[in-house]
Amino acid sequence: MTEAADSMDDVLHSTPGNPLPKNYTAGYFTGHRGTKLRYGLFRSERSPAIGTVVLMQGRNEFIEKYFETIRDLNAMGLWVATFDLRGQGGSGRLTKDPRKGHVRRFSDYERDLEIFLEQIVLPDARLPFFLVGHSTGALIALSAAPRLSNRIHRMALAGPYIALTGQSVPEGVIRTVARLASWTGFGRTQLGKDQSHRPFEGNPLTSDIERFKRNAEIIAAHPELTVGAPTARWLHETFKAASRVSNQAHLTQITIPTLILAPVLDGIVPYRAQEELSRNFRAAQLVTVNGARHELFHDKDIYRAQGLAAIEAFMPGQDGGYGLSETAA
Repeated sequence: MTEAADSMDDVLHSTPGNPLPKNYTAGYFTGHRGTKLRYGLFRSERSPAIGTVVLMQGRNEFIEKYFETIRDLNAMGLWVATFDLRGQGGSGRLTKDPRKGHVRRFSDYERDLEIFLEQIVLPDARLPFFLVGHSTGALIALSAAPRLSNRIHRMALAGPYIALTGQSVPEGVIRTVARLASWTGFGRTQLGKDQSHRPFEGNPLTSDIERFKRNAEIIAAHPELTVGAPTARWLHETFKAASRVSNQAHLTQITIPTLILAPVLDGIVPYRAQEELSRNFRAAQLVTVNGARHELFHDKDIYRAQGLAAIEAFMPGQDGGYGLSETAA
């Protein structure tokens, strides 16, 4: 079920340094188990459009953060359909404390994606359909991919969240603590610090200070879009999914041609894990972005442009080509 807003201006938020893309529709739809999810559908001014990108966000992200990338994809002749993941952004929260980054089951994310495709993308967007995912959004895409081959033509996954690095304690310890807390009734306990207001210096996400400031300004204007540290349950569920999608048995079930856009200086997901994933993933090709950090689409132009060029070359671009260009690789 979809829900129209009184005004689309009430759904998405523009700030001085982050204007809304043109020609869009926004509203809410009902996700799995009745969760209210916010979405946006952004149309390209090019006619005819060459397809639609389903954009899957990372943890603690929201539609507004991707306005620039949406405009870039629209300029390629692609429509963009995206929604805020359950428990974050403008979508419904899952605990009494709205600051907790929580999920009940990882499969809830996958079901939300399937409902989005059925209710918003299939009836209202332009074929063929592609998927671009970042971090947790890329993990959701990898997990759901065996069931999406009849809907999604190609995928590009940037910094897929399949392992964790850069934390104050080793990943193995975090996995153990998250698992035990989930098993003993403490799954809604937050683990770690709230990083919504981290300083630019030493951040693992981007080397571009202007984009970093722009995103900080969005958060300052609309703090309700953000969440704090993840809960033990969120970590436990995503770690289980990461292990499962990295398994050869799962990867062989994915037939959708896929790009892995791997930032070499990723401070959240180790580059080695992304490289290993692509090695075991027959349908995938690795695109290494030297010097880039975790948030490729929010990094400096020199890195960001490589990811966008790879996407344009891989998906039908101006020349309708499907191969990777030499500059993108």
